[in-house]
Parts: sequence; structure tokens; C-alpha cells
Amino acid sequence: MKRICVYLGSNPGNNPAYGLATEALGRELAARGLGLVYGGSSTGLMGRLADTCLKAGGEVIGVIPKLLVEKEIAHKGLTESHVVNSMHERKQLMADLSDAFIALPGGLGTLEEFFEVLTWNQLGYHAKPCGLLDVNGYYACLADHMDRMVREGFLVSEHRRMVLTSPDPGELIDLFADYVPPQVNKWIELKKGL
Repeated sequence: MKRICVYLGSNPGNNPAYGLATEALGRELAARGLGLVYGGSSTGLMGRLADTCLKAGGEVIGVIPKLLVEKEIAHKGLTESHVVNSMHERKQLMADLSDAFIALPGGLGTLEEFFEVLTWNQLGYHAKPCGLLDVNGYYACLADHMDRMVREGFLVSEHRRMVLTSPDPGELIDLFADYVPPQVNKWIELKKGL
């Protein structure tokens, strides 16, 4: 594993724990020699992660669409920056540059980007680990909902277990090292032989 893509808020959130966890992840990536791939912003948790990782000597690659360069205030001090034409290009390039994916607290974009790469994993387009850094229980309701998806017959349990979760950045990265993608059909009816 050489680089980890991190999805997180371009806003800082209301709880100081989010910023502290973001900084802890930035330092952990740099200490392990793992490059950071992220959305290229200098604002909110995104900027805080990039700044912390850079300050700790880490590699930081930003990928940002032209439309968001001014809105999200593109970070100007990164190791490498890519300005792309669309969100689709952004997400594809971020995925191509990365060996694993982490979601920190964030909003709609964070969830959308994380679930897209998770779905790609489920469908077999890649076999890269995906994890939630569950700061202060931020993702507890989401974990409960994914458990309900299994109970209600919309998600197989093997795919639910693809979402690795920890409140600790180092522990989450350690879980990535042991990750083995499931080899199971996503279609429950086919799995049951119906």
C-alpha cells in the first residue's frame, strides 16, 4: 500500500474531535510513509488534513474540479495537484491513485464518494479496502443502517463486512493490511439459488 484516499468535509464540523482526529490521521499517514490523496481543498477538515500531513513530511496529492477551485479554495502548497473537468474525473483519478479509502466525518459529498468506491469494490471493479474513521460515533447510525440493509435482504453480510471501522487512525490502517475482499455474489437471489 502506497497511498490512501481520504474523503472528508470541506467544512470543519462543530465538534473539535473531528479536527483532532483529522490531524492524527495526517500524522499517521506521514509516519507510515503513506501518501495522501484527497479532494485538493484548503478549507475545513480537508485543508487541515493536507496541512498536517505536509507538516509531518508526507506526500499530499490533491484532485479538484475546475468548478471548485475557487469555491473550495484549492490548496496551493501540495506535493502534487490535479485540476480536472468534472466530479466524475475527480473521483476516478482519486481512485486510480489510491490503494485504500477512508471516510472521516463530512457531508453529502463525503458519503457519495465513499459509497461509490465501496460499490465498485462490491461489484469487483477493484479490491481495495474501504474504511470509516468513526470519530466520536459519527458513523454509528450509518453502521446501524448498513446492518439493517443486511437484515432486510438488500446487502449480503460479506459485503457489509467490507466496511472496516475504527475510531483510531493507526488501527484502521492496520485493518487495511489484513483486508481480504469477499468472493461472493452481491445478488442475494442468485446466492440462494432462487
